[in-house]
Amino acid sequence: MTQHAGPACPPVGVLALQGDVAEHIAALTAVGAAAVPVRRPEQLDEIGGLIIPGGESTTIWKLAVAFDLMEPVRKRIGAGLPAFGCCAGMIMLADRMVDGTGGQETFGGIDMTVRRNAFGRQVDSFESDIELRGIAGPPLRAVFIRAPWVERTGPGVEVLGMDAGTDRIVAVRQGPLLATAFHPELTPDVRLHQLFVDIVREQS
Repeated sequence: MTQHAGPACPPVGVLALQGDVAEHIAALTAVGAAAVPVRRPEQLDEIGGLIIPGGESTTIWKLAVAFDLMEPVRKRIGAGLPAFGCCAGMIMLADRMVDGTGGQETFGGIDMTVRRNAFGRQVDSFESDIELRGIAGPPLRAVFIRAPWVERTGPGVEVLGMDAGTDRIVAVRQGPLLATAFHPELTPDVRLHQLFVDIVREQS
């Protein structure tokens, strides 16, 4: 059954530089949120939250620099803009990164250390059922594609889910910031998008 965000939720942006932009917009629409692709710094003033989709973290970083989005996004997140990072987006929300390419930067915001491509190469992609704290209902089917994992978290970070096969952290929250190592937009389960829209509404 589709849940709706309610009229008080401001538009939610999806960083539209690379990755599953259309899939995230569809998931946001399914939970009743207005979704807009974000490619320009001035668009950040029009949204109440930002999804950073999967893709390739070094490419997202380079494109964010090229589109003059790196510092504006970093500043907005630092000022309290809710953000939800998936896979490469999780890397972009990490304060610290292991195995990054030379000079690679992130937006930061979550007090965690993330390892890039921790679960292996594209051929090592897999699916798993993940129990998530704060998400009612059955385990969420998670799709991992060249996924990172979280090696360490600071005291302000809440661990929402772990991969049972590796006992690694794959979902976290810190205040209005949410991050998963997997791709919730690639399944019909929109509970994580509903959670993020609820966060956006609470912060608006």
